[in-house]
Amino acid sequence: METVSVTIDSKVYRMACDKGQEDYLIALAAQLDQYITHLKNNFGEMGDHRLSVMAGIMVLDEMEEIKRENKKLKEDYEALLRLHNERGRTMDKIMRDTTERIEKLTNQLLKDNQNSFSVPEQENS
Repeated sequence: METVSVTIDSKVYRMACDKGQEDYLIALAAQLDQYITHLKNNFGEMGDHRLSVMAGIMVLDEMEEIKRENKKLKEDYEALLRLHNERGRTMDKIMRDTTERIEKLTNQLLKDNQNSFSVPEQENS
């Protein structure tokens, strides 16, 4: 475990984190500090506990909005995937039908071609 110092609301806190996560923890603390600063600028001085609760609610509100957006994106993706698959099946059917028609026409042309070049039998009199 590593230890880093972060500053939130002008107070320094020593926090532990996994090795390699130091910069991430510092960035998170900086974001929380921005929430606290925003609340203090808009509502004035209030107790640390109230500031923490309000900042937590703001973070959770943003998180819920992101969850809703993520859910909508997943639903849109699934709808597009279904449409893509449906169109793929339609294209497969069109290709099979077209191939079948080409084969029938080719066979008919070959048959007609054979009939036109065959030598008619002569009658012996």
